[in-house]
Amino acid sequence: MQGQADELLRRILESEAPAAAAGVGGDPAASRFLKRCRGAARGELSVRADRDPDFRRLLGKTLEEAVRPGPVPPGLYWPLLFPEGARLRADPEAEVRALREKRRIRVLRAGPDPIVDPIREVLFTSNILLTIPSSPASLDTLDLDEDCRDRIRAAGTERQAFFFDHPVHIGEPPASNEIVYGLRGLDRAIEWEKAAGAAGARDKATVVLSVSVTHTGLREAAGAYIRSLLAEIPPLRHLRVYVFTELDCIRLVRKALSPFLSPGPLGDAEDTTRRILEVFGVDGEYGRHYSFLKAVAPFWRLFVDPAVKATFKIDLDQVFPQETLLRESGASAFGHFRTPLWGALGRDAEDRPVELGMIAGALVNEKDIGRGLFTPDVTPPESIPPGESSVFYNRVPMALSTRAEMMARYGSGTDLDGIRTCLQRFHVTGGTNGARVDALLRHRPFTPTFLGRAEDQAYILSVLYKGEGPFLRYLHEPGLIMRHDKEAFAGPSIEAARLGRFVGDLARTYYFSRYAEAVPWGYEATKAQLDPFTGCFITRLPWTLQYLRLSLKAAEAIRSGETAEARALVSLAAERLSPLLDADEGKAPSVRERWSWESEAWEGYYDALEAASGRDAASRLAVGGRIVRSCRVV
Repeated sequence: MQGQADELLRRILESEAPAAAAGVGGDPAASRFLKRCRGAARGELSVRADRDPDFRRLLGKTLEEAVRPGPVPPGLYWPLLFPEGARLRADPEAEVRALREKRRIRVLRAGPDPIVDPIREVLFTSNILLTIPSSPASLDTLDLDEDCRDRIRAAGTERQAFFFDHPVHIGEPPASNEIVYGLRGLDRAIEWEKAAGAAGARDKATVVLSVSVTHTGLREAAGAYIRSLLAEIPPLRHLRVYVFTELDCIRLVRKALSPFLSPGPLGDAEDTTRRILEVFGVDGEYGRHYSFLKAVAPFWRLFVDPAVKATFKIDLDQVFPQETLLRESGASAFGHFRTPLWGALGRDAEDRPVELGMIAGALVNEKDIGRGLFTPDVTPPESIPPGESSVFYNRVPMALSTRAEMMARYGSGTDLDGIRTCLQRFHVTGGTNGARVDALLRHRPFTPTFLGRAEDQAYILSVLYKGEGPFLRYLHEPGLIMRHDKEAFAGPSIEAARLGRFVGDLARTYYFSRYAEAVPWGYEATKAQLDPFTGCFITRLPWTLQYLRLSLKAAEAIRSGETAEARALVSLAAERLSPLLDADEGKAPSVRERWSWESEAWEGYYDALEAASGRDAASRLAVGGRIVRSCRVV
């Protein structure tokens, strides 16, 4: 089978982008990586063909088509490499109906304890990605003491420890600063709710911000910087804002949780503390802070504010367009939070018991909202572009899933009434989603710390079929839509992160595929549930797709005269993806080993919360209050 595997790789590269067949030259490490990557692709194609007669026949048929004279038909390789997209092209309308039917929930019981007073019962969360000043002069404009300035300067001399797509530079002016933008937007949304009589005039919403830094030396300066930044703008009158760095997370665990730890599966109390701190924190890949921003809610209810029933995450480039929400969806943001379906029990399309303990909304692009609130932020392509898209084009299932799941409505004109029937969601966004505290305590979900892409969609994988049921699921809440304003004020940072996002997408295919193989319920059940969009990143051919996508993307850059960019892309891929090859070759811990290790650590965290819940509430709240008081910035 290796001969056919080699022939397929050669045909695709030669037909779609001849320059890719010769590689991009340059860095020897990158060349070695491409050679290893091609070997891994050849190996998995051969194994798949050996084990799967249908795949073997399809491989032969595809090669026969590829050698015929004339241009290669668009989508020729999709049935073999990207079957999710191939299936959706045939009849998109039928696929929308089928997906909604697959996501249908028959409601058995409404939530027994719905959100009544969102401003007091919902803990709002978001993440800040923070990096060093873009220029020394920008630091001089800040109202910081000299010790804090020295810490920031010293951090700039460190080797960068963590990498993010578009971090906020310390010293970035408030007018273009994502931190300011998101908090002011939330403040205005709550002011609107108060004017509408949906919240008490003196009440303030609690906001927990995690701060993930690129340089460890910024941890101690982050809180002071954010406090000084927010002092430059008009007061946030309706928010109570707390900032947590990695150092603060360590304090939370050591000062509040450690006293409740007993010797157990993770070792003695100190061993358990160390294990918990490996997963409970905010620095590192995106999965780490994402899990923190969910797991902090049950901590908050136990140690800070017993009134908290749920958490809701926003991204700081998103705002609630309140008047549009009310006009087009019939409810404001707070109105959507009060749905009795958040916390409901039901049965899915295969009659499995589910708990709708989480909630998911959607996004509308700022440039599109004039066309209506329910305007999809991803639309189907008119055709298949040449090059990389010839083997993988996730925009196709993403657009269909956006329409079928995110834009679905309940009530008149639909077969979903939003009372006895509703939808569950698997395609979710990083912001505009929430979770009830009681559901988090029961199910204990998390995103592994090694995931740096689609951390939001990975969150449910850890508990997809955990236990006997009911299984934790997201409720689709129609009209809970935030306006996505990133391109309106941070376009340059998006462009600067383009190569990193692409490489992150390649890693996503690897991690989701190996993750699906690692969970106890297995690959087939996981992929069947998450198709078509999230599931399209779950494949038996992750290295084949990574090798081809990377080679074709580099070839596109060469064809456009961007040889330096092509080399930079392959070098970045070699740096970030070589460890994944090492893991598959047994030279580093596997995804299965890492997931198992982290799952045990999260069990330790939630066990500690359970132990704390049985102790004296007054002393517990006193300890928590002392710890978080120093983290408040507004």
